[in-house]
Amino acid sequence: MLRLFVALALPDEVKAQLGMLACGIPGARWVPRENYHLTLRFIGEVEPWRAEEVDEALANIRARPFELSLRGVGTFEKGGRISALWVGVEKTEALAFLQGKVETALQRIGLEPERKRFAPHVTLARTERASPEKVIAYVQAHNLFRAPPVAVEHFTLYSSRLGKEAAVYVPEVEYELA
Repeated sequence: MLRLFVALALPDEVKAQLGMLACGIPGARWVPRENYHLTLRFIGEVEPWRAEEVDEALANIRARPFELSLRGVGTFEKGGRISALWVGVEKTEALAFLQGKVETALQRIGLEPERKRFAPHVTLARTERASPEKVIAYVQAHNLFRAPPVAVEHFTLYSSRLGKEAAVYVPEVEYELA
């Protein structure tokens, strides 16, 4: 079985900028810099034959390159507790178009529709064990964060292996935007 997701990779300069934000909350589990990405669609565990279908479906997507803007920080909650800290991504027509194309392509080959509404973000940390007050103070201190726009010229199918410290993400196939 392969654990897959579709995402936008981020350039090293942006990963370095995000990495500088990764401190100041005791108990937070910070995402390793090399794992920063913007998920377009989580697929999950699939058989190798299904992964080939996914690859074919994604290879047929046509969309234009565009710019991505990262700005602000926020949190996700699970069960009334702050579970994750993220950097926001400005939702543009081009980003929504690409994400919609990915979703449609995957549904066409028989994958279940994504249940969560698309909320573009880059996860910085898991915060289940951090003090909510510290996380809230962090968000207030960093909510004006801005990164220079990033040119998006491709999207990527990744595989993910769960590790002891953090997941290991491997870019399997890049799909050019033209």
